[in-house]
Amino acid sequence: MLLVYTHKITPRVTYIMKHVFKNMLQTEVAITAKVEDFIAHTGPKITYTRHPLQNEFFVRSHDILFEQGITTLEINVQSWEDVPCFFGIGDKGSIPFDIFAASFYLLSRYEEYLPHVKDEHGRYPARESLAWEHGFLEVPVIDYWVRKLAVALSKRFPEENFGKRKTGYVSVMDIAVAYAYRKKGIIRTLAGTLMDITAFKINKVLERYMVLLGLKKDPYDYFEELIEAHKKYGTEALFFFLLGDYSAFDKNIPYNKGSFRTLIKSVADYHIVSLMMSYYAVNDVARLKKERKRLINIINRPVKRARARYNRLLIPDTFKDEVEAGFNEDYTMGYSNFPGFRAGTCTPFHFYDISYEIQLPLKINPFCVQDSALTAFESGEKAIAKMQELYSRIQQVGGDFITVFSNERWIEETQVNLRNVYMRWIAYVAENGTDE
Repeated sequence: MLLVYTHKITPRVTYIMKHVFKNMLQTEVAITAKVEDFIAHTGPKITYTRHPLQNEFFVRSHDILFEQGITTLEINVQSWEDVPCFFGIGDKGSIPFDIFAASFYLLSRYEEYLPHVKDEHGRYPARESLAWEHGFLEVPVIDYWVRKLAVALSKRFPEENFGKRKTGYVSVMDIAVAYAYRKKGIIRTLAGTLMDITAFKINKVLERYMVLLGLKKDPYDYFEELIEAHKKYGTEALFFFLLGDYSAFDKNIPYNKGSFRTLIKSVADYHIVSLMMSYYAVNDVARLKKERKRLINIINRPVKRARARYNRLLIPDTFKDEVEAGFNEDYTMGYSNFPGFRAGTCTPFHFYDISYEIQLPLKINPFCVQDSALTAFESGEKAIAKMQELYSRIQQVGGDFITVFSNERWIEETQVNLRNVYMRWIAYVAENGTDE
């Protein structure tokens, strides 16, 4: 067991030490504020405070882990062997920066509590982040830091084994609209027809009625194909269905339609089915509980995972509402329009709520790539090359590569054929394995 000495044990210190050592390095850790216990400990140990006690492994502490609430911080980004880092401590420590404070800053999304300009959906924009400003959004810096920390600790304590997590791949499928034309009801069908005629989209009018007459497959209906592909390549997939009431942003089939319920049940026979929180449910816990109950009643199984429509993550309120509604995992941590690592990591973590200074019983699974970000590339080849680049970085450090794709985007006319990219990608993962 590794022992950490610090001058003050706070909830923040406890949270980050357990995450770094127990979750990431697979090493048991204890924390003490008693000098005599630290000196008497015969196993591996480090000092995390302002000044070293003796000649031990020492990380000079930043104040952030001993404070409460939010303060404006001056952050200077430097480099640790070509990996960006911050909260530097110069040559006074065994490593050149406070790895624990920097990791806490990114994982807690400290910067998202600070004043910032939100986008049209009330979301925190990638361009507001420290990672974007300093060019490390596409690097899981925390995981790189921790691997480097493991190397440094192994030199000091060669008898110890600081573990590494296995690389995994998880496919998230967003089903905000199950069908393009089917099961919409006569009013929505006529309204859609009128809109297409007004916009001179005659091909869409013809397509709509060919689908409704059973002469053509609905363009969003890829469910059998997806199930077969996942079965073929052994890919883990999570399907998030939208069951919210109809609104300007939520236009799925009514949850009580028999055919829609049958579809959800059929997918649940092969993969985990979870809830996509509707646009307004992300800050309305009563609505969220209602939507979760709907899904439970359809599949007759517990529903513990959630992600937000449009990645509409309002920190920390969305996470607190998820906990109250009965969820214990979230898959919303990421940016819609840019690939990368919003929380600086590819390792799942429990969220620390700064507003109450507690760790929530909610595991955050950060995604790396959403299909909406891939449409900015000039071709499918370049999109896949970017995914391979990010995946290789995760393989180096051990973590989860999570992608988010949506059936409704597969028919969009862009330079990137997203359906083709997805099928090629899961084949690539199957062929190349998950660990180097």
